[in-house]
Amino acid sequence: MNGNYIVIGTVSGQTFTPLAAVKSQDIQNGADTIEKASSSQQNWKEFIAGRKEWGINVNYLVLENANTNVRDVLKVGDTYTLRIKDRDGNYSVTGSAICTQCKQTYSNGNLCAGSFAFKGTGALT
Repeated sequence: MNGNYIVIGTVSGQTFTPLAAVKSQDIQNGADTIEKASSSQQNWKEFIAGRKEWGINVNYLVLENANTNVRDVLKVGDTYTLRIKDRDGNYSVTGSAICTQCKQTYSNGNLCAGSFAFKGTGALT
């Protein structure tokens, strides 16, 4: 599958807005483990699944309208409803996430690039 087939964007009401100029995206999903006492295992630890967490990192190209893109750094600390879906709209997951980081790189002679880090708050459904 081509990474271009997956789209990440924000949701406001019924409106889905893809994050512009995304060149790569990483989705992490994890779960804590809780050690449990065992009457049958004396030398080996046993665990049960704990609470879950998720996050998304998105890398994007800074578009020609630099005035808009420079202001992306102000998005840190804001909460967004994010949707991850296929381009056909058949499959998707949605969750609320806090923008925890915005990084932008400007190099002479190269394309300008940026990235967002989102930390999920609540379930990804």
